[in-house]
Amino acid sequence: MPQEIKLRVNGDTKTISADPEEPLLYILREEFEFKGAKYGCGLLQCGACMVIADQKAEPSCLRACSSFENTEITTLEGLAQNGKLHPVQQAFIDTQAAQCGYCLNGMIMTAVALLKENPKPTEVEIRTALNPVICRCGTHSRFIKAVKLASEKTKS
Repeated sequence: MPQEIKLRVNGDTKTISADPEEPLLYILREEFEFKGAKYGCGLLQCGACMVIADQKAEPSCLRACSSFENTEITTLEGLAQNGKLHPVQQAFIDTQAAQCGYCLNGMIMTAVALLKENPKPTEVEIRTALNPVICRCGTHSRFIKAVKLASEKTKS
């Protein structure tokens, strides 16, 4: 049975009518038309559906939209500010850290959350943070390089 659910996404609060158990990913893609987060495995195992929820990278493919009420949600589309890409997005471009791009949302969102928590991570910390996101193209070395570059440009 649909209910009114209030979600704060990319700085805007919107009230929608939805089944409270509907996964946040579906709401983001269908109701809000944010296409950055992707449906990958649907089992919380690939990371393609990652969003930032209260400063932490969280998969959105299985978690009920109602559980995100009173949570600040940021999607890939919400990272750029005033027409300027987020430093992580720019670093991914500068290092050409994408191949097919399917995992890119998860890698970027996870990297942004990592750098919020730890602005100057070591390579081991970067690897550990990105580990939950699966890249079938094997572009991990470029992802690590991009996160290092973004951390260098981040003020601590």
